[in-house]
Amino acid sequence: MLVYPSGVDVSSSALRFLTQQLRRHRRTIGSRWRRLSAGRQALLALAHLRVGHTYAQLAAGFGVGTTTAYRYVTEAVELLAVLAPSLAETVRTASVKAFLILDGTLLPIDRIAADRPFYSGKHKRHGMNVQVIADPFSRLLWASPAMPGAAHDIRAAREHGIVDALAEAGIKCWADKGYRGAGGTVRIPYWGRWKTLPTGQKAANRSHAKIRALGEQAIATLKSWRLLRKLRCSTTRITTLVQAVLTLHLASSE
Repeated sequence: MLVYPSGVDVSSSALRFLTQQLRRHRRTIGSRWRRLSAGRQALLALAHLRVGHTYAQLAAGFGVGTTTAYRYVTEAVELLAVLAPSLAETVRTASVKAFLILDGTLLPIDRIAADRPFYSGKHKRHGMNVQVIADPFSRLLWASPAMPGAAHDIRAAREHGIVDALAEAGIKCWADKGYRGAGGTVRIPYWGRWKTLPTGQKAANRSHAKIRALGEQAIATLKSWRLLRKLRCSTTRITTLVQAVLTLHLASSE
């Protein structure tokens, strides 16, 4: 395999944050020697998450074995995932915001037609459903555990307790028509064909769409980590990957 210099479009603050976590972890477990320093291991993990390099590519670039690359990435991802904020913590932090934006996205996975629970009829592909909460400035605040893609957005929001948590906190939330019937403080556009809606409802829907577009920017932020654009790992690991990416994003945004 040929090796060449390349770059990773991640802020240095994310690298420093992950390096600190790895150093602390190594001291805790009493690890005395590694093939890579904490900084190099952090860079390896960031290259995997941000660019989506395979373990074989990472192994060749960093001069380690494929198994070692896998072990280093897994260790870093698990350390980051446990630091991700919970829904309750996010709601408490966001209680001072004027409103929040709730939206769902599908993370594509490499499954076959027989894997029906992972097939999204809306997107016409296999994937995992992830719910995202953003603030009025389109900043990503929280991402939910991943559910099979066949789950509808309203079902996912209810199972994760998002609707109840927002209602208890009294936080207004804007969402699309996929959350029809959610109740609580969730606001969706007026239902019906565009041509039959009154002028006032059309204007309200236009304003609603502009606000929801901010949520799309938060989803784009999540998917800027290219590993999440096409996941080829076990579906049981996807929640951990999403939480790791969320932690890195929040750490580099502070």
